[in-house]
Amino acid sequence: MSQIKHYDIEKDSPTRSVLKAISWRLIASGSTFIISFTIFTQTTETAFGDIIGAVSLITGVDIISKLILYYFHERLWTNIVWGKYWRKQAARRRVRRIKKIRKTKNDDSLH
Repeated sequence: MSQIKHYDIEKDSPTRSVLKAISWRLIASGSTFIISFTIFTQTTETAFGDIIGAVSLITGVDIISKLILYYFHERLWTNIVWGKYWRKQAARRRVRRIKKIRKTKNDDSLH
């Protein structure tokens, strides 16, 4: 019998996944904008307005493409059970090990 049946598996809702994707994209795309802006201003003699336009285009494409990719990545991982309950499993193994040690000590003391 699978250990999965012992747990109530809760998955993130699609709405939660979308909100997580959007919040992460705002952070990640902000850093993309800053990095791109810094590189453009340091390596080119392009006018400021052109740099802002190019960096904005890069950031816009980055936001849309990676938002979609992250959403599907998140939905895929929400369906994978592996690794979600490792603490409970580890605690159960520890308890079994302690019980086994105690039983062995009790059996040894009887002899």
